[in-house]
Order: sequence, then structure tokens, then C-alpha cells
Amino acid sequence: MASNPLPAPPEPDAPLPVETGHAARIAPPIPIQSPPNRRGVLRSLGLGMITGAADDDPSAIGTYASAGAAFGPALLWTIPLILPMMFTVVYLSGKVGQVTRQGLFTIIRQHFSSKILYFLLVTALIGNCIEAGADLGGMAAALNLFVPIPIPWLVALLACLILGLQIWTSYQTIRNIFRWLALALLAYVASAILAHPNWHEALRGTLIPKIHFSKEYFAMLVAVVGASLSAYIYSWQSNLEVEEHMVTRPAVERRRTISRHEMKVAARDTALGMLFAVVIVYFLILSTAATLHDTGKTDISTAADAAQALRPIAGRAASLLFAVGVVAAGFLAVPIMTAGAAYDLCQTFGWKHGLRWKGTEAKAFYAAIVGVTAVAVGMNFLRVNPMKALVYAGIVQGVSTPFLTLTVVLINNNREIMGGWVNGRPMNILGWITTAAMFLASIGLCSRGYCDRSYCFF
Repeated sequence: MASNPLPAPPEPDAPLPVETGHAARIAPPIPIQSPPNRRGVLRSLGLGMITGAADDDPSAIGTYASAGAAFGPALLWTIPLILPMMFTVVYLSGKVGQVTRQGLFTIIRQHFSSKILYFLLVTALIGNCIEAGADLGGMAAALNLFVPIPIPWLVALLACLILGLQIWTSYQTIRNIFRWLALALLAYVASAILAHPNWHEALRGTLIPKIHFSKEYFAMLVAVVGASLSAYIYSWQSNLEVEEHMVTRPAVERRRTISRHEMKVAARDTALGMLFAVVIVYFLILSTAATLHDTGKTDISTAADAAQALRPIAGRAASLLFAVGVVAAGFLAVPIMTAGAAYDLCQTFGWKHGLRWKGTEAKAFYAAIVGVTAVAVGMNFLRVNPMKALVYAGIVQGVSTPFLTLTVVLINNNREIMGGWVNGRPMNILGWITTAAMFLASIGLCSRGYCDRSYCFF
């Protein structure tokens, strides 16, 4: 018996459809050759850099600073290996949004069981709330080094500024601000140069793996990999591609399928964005390796600790640049975490969502952003220990992120969803290697009891 035909994609300016069960699905476009839209291509450049920079959030910065302080340049060899894994998860997540013009959790709701959907949703909400709270606290602590205002009040002020950005500005404004904030992370390159590292040792640590056979070393290795593959960037990238398509494309162009040229541009943009992200990580580790590790200050647990410890060793300028990077990274990452949680929640239940809508047009979406932000702020006012909270978030996301990676790879191999844009052999190899690495890291972390360490971040 012939199956029912799949419905056509939604009208360009219409809200995303609400499906019930598996009945309503979006027919995947078929790859076509079409003249490239130069204007759209130029506007899309930098989306990968936004995601890459957002992955270097204050909590991750604390992890990288700890890695450099504890082991010097011994972990720099991991950075070239992390790059292809970061590219894989971000590119495949973005491709889902480009091809289907739906967010990741919408696709999961349509094509996977409700148990998988709710498991991924709950873990995403827990992880995003805790990380947003810890990042707000990290931003406030970094500011407090130079601004004598109590940290809880700085947290509240920062949260209000971020909410104002999300609620009262347009998607285009948010995107452009994020691009500039991403560039602010270049402060870490300057900070590392001011620290006067031993470039010969740095090159050796980059090209020749130096393995320490200790629990602490392998725990830190897993933490660095986990921090670079944060779960919130998966959903964010897919939704960013949808927002970009709906906001920047003329109505006529929204109806046509994506061209091969546009997909190549997206892949190049993602690669450049992830390269930018790992360069920042490299210089982050190098800056603390050249200062804190070499002077015996190996016990660093937060980015603010690193900024404070750098001051007497590398000078006030290096410390200030490090702190500026923390605040800029937080202003980029926190709204992505809170909006990402709102996207996931609304897509799970089929509610109208998107930064392209005004607050009165997508009330549930913006209410979710406010709610997640309130929880994050409350963590700081209730004096919840951010490091312990991040340990628990690390455990939760250490379990869920490998399954999310697996889900993304399966989606990209499903012709019913992706049409002619299913993965080719090279992307499948990268996808399955990344998935296996995430599962092995998660199993190793939990089975050996590393989750009780303060630098356990996923």
C-alpha cells in the first residue's frame, strides 16, 4: 500500500508547524545546482565563528587555564586533534538546520522516540541552566577584579543586560554583536604573548604528545575534550542556520532548496570558525602554562583565578586582557545557552519560537529564556558552589552528549530527513570517530571515578 505523501515545507514567513506523533514531517529538499546568492553568502560568513567562540565560555576557559597551569604545554598536542571533531559536530548540526529548515529538537521529536527526546531535553536544560549560572558567576568574578561591586549584584546586572539584548533587539543586531564579541577573544592571544612563553617548548608540546600516566592527567585530558564539544553548540548551530535563512533571505529565495555552493560556503565558514575557536584554546593553555605552571601555581579552578594569578607574574595588562576575554566570552555564551534551552523546550512541545519573533509573538519562547536566566542568577544568590554545580552538570552532560552526537550522525544518514544531503563517506568517518571518542571519554570518566574532580566539565 502506498504511503501518504509528505507535506511541503512551511511558507516562508509562517511559524514552524506543530506536528503530532510522526504524521507530519518536512519533505527534505533535493540537492540542486543554482546560482549562488552572493549577498546571502556574505551575510552568512561568521556564523561558524560565533558558535566556535561561544564554545569557549568562561567555564571552559577555567578548564583550559587549569590544564595549562597543571601540566604546562603537555596538553597542547590535543588541540589539532580536537579541531576535526569540533568541525564535525557543528557542521552536521548546522546541516540539519540548513536542509530541513527546522531546529535539531524538532527533527528529534519527529523521527525519534519520546524517551530519547525527553532524555536529551532534560539533560540539556540541566546543563544549560548550570553552565549559564556558572558563567555569569565567572563573568562577575572577573569584573570584580577591577570593579569593586559585590559579585551577586554584578551577576544580576549582567543578566539584565543579556536579557535586554535578547528581548528588545532584533536577530540581526544580536548576530552582529556576537561577531564582535567573538573577535574580543583574541585578547587571549595577546595575553599569551605578554606572558613570554618558551616557543620551543610550546612547539614540542604541540607536535610530540607527552603522556603522564596518572589519574589527574587523563581526567584533565577528558575535561579538555569535553569542554571543546559542549552540548549546547549542537542545538544552537542548527537553530542559527534556520534563523539566518528566515531573516536574511528574500521570500522568493526561501522557497528554493539549498545549493551545493551554499553548502560548501557553510562548510568553509564552519571550518574557519572552529579553527578560530581552537586557536583561542591553544593560546589560553599556553598563557597559563608559560606563567602559572612555570612558577608552581598549578591549582587553578576558575577563569577568574587565572586572571588574578596572572597579574603578579605577567603584569596587569595580561591579567586585564584575560579578564576581558572572560567577560566577552560570557556575553557571547550565556545568551546562547539560555536561548538554546528555550529553543529545545519549545521545539519539544511544538511551541512558536525564534529570536526573529518579537516577545509578544513567541511568549513561551521568551518566557523560557527569562526562566532559565532566573535559575542561573538564583544559583549565584543562593551561593551554590559553582564548581560543584559544574561537576554535576559535567556528569549529566557526560552521559547525554555522546547520545546527542550519535543522534546527529544518524539524522545526517537518514535519507527520509536529509534527502540527497545524507553524509558521504568522509563525513561519516569523521562522524563515527567523533561519536566513538565521546562515548569512550564518557565511559572512561565515569568508570574511573574522575567525575568527582573539580575540573570535570563536559
